[in-house]
Amino acid sequence: MDDRRAERVGAHLNRALAALLTRRPDLYLIGADVADPYGGAFGVTRRLSTEHPDRVLTTPISEQAIVGFAVGLALRGREAVVEIMFSDFATLCFDQIANLAGKVVSMYGEQVRMPVVIRCPTGGNRGYGPTHSQSLQKHFLGIPNLALYEMSPVHDGYATLAQILDSAAPALYFEDKVLYGRRRFGAATGDEMFHRELIGGSCDFAVLGIRDVDPVDVVVIAPGGLTDRVLGAMRDAYLGDETAVRAVVPSRLYPFDPAPLAPLVGRARRVVVVEDAVAGGVWGAEVAHAIHQRMWHLLSGPVRLLHAPPGTIPAAAHLERAVLVQADDIRATVTAVARG
Repeated sequence: MDDRRAERVGAHLNRALAALLTRRPDLYLIGADVADPYGGAFGVTRRLSTEHPDRVLTTPISEQAIVGFAVGLALRGREAVVEIMFSDFATLCFDQIANLAGKVVSMYGEQVRMPVVIRCPTGGNRGYGPTHSQSLQKHFLGIPNLALYEMSPVHDGYATLAQILDSAAPALYFEDKVLYGRRRFGAATGDEMFHRELIGGSCDFAVLGIRDVDPVDVVVIAPGGLTDRVLGAMRDAYLGDETAVRAVVPSRLYPFDPAPLAPLVGRARRVVVVEDAVAGGVWGAEVAHAIHQRMWHLLSGPVRLLHAPPGTIPAAAHLERAVLVQADDIRATVTAVARG
């Protein structure tokens, strides 16, 4: 996929799915209302059923049946991309994910191909209320053979999804709903203050920094849905507090391999991990553990975690903001960490 930086993230994902369907004749895209004219809950699959009517299939509203169907396709030598309308509903197919897709790969004495991607629109800041706004990534950590990825405005959607399918193992692909209407980097930042580099390949880590500023005070590691908020915090921290931050956005959340980040961590010596999940068994703790194991000698202090406060997510915008991580929260945290 070419890098069309003025493109919206949702349109970019639509192009990625179209290219996958064209280039992979055994790929099926399934989910409730994914066919035209609806094109999925957020319009990401528009026109795909018109172009591939035999392989873009609208299903009944049963998340358990949808994922079970995808697993069956994979067992028959096909590939499947599933759309769950809201990631909150992934709890309804947890059995199919944890006890079927994840286990089939390795429980028969030989490796079984399971090229299944489960797309999960996630996150809040849209006023959808408590059952349509959660970030549940942490609940799928540690399931053997199951990988977790997250969409971002700084990664190529086609490359990431193709890599997952090529791995022939099941994966969840979380897509922060706010990003669908945002522009890809760098138009998303509104200026050319930041630069991007990729570490470990196009599907691994994107590193975002302020131009001509190196070394930095703090490294912030955050999933793709927080990219815009992290960039806003980076700008304000630098211009207002003279705190220089470098952001790391991983494409794959789990398993998490911190090895490519050693040079960055070694120069900054301070790390903050940010996520929208509430405290307790969070992805950030997994990242901190991995960094502490390998890079404790490079750090000036423990990795700091920033996550959402516990509570049900309300629909009212001013109340919703209070229970989700915002750019101001990130700025305050990195400034405090930088000052020791």
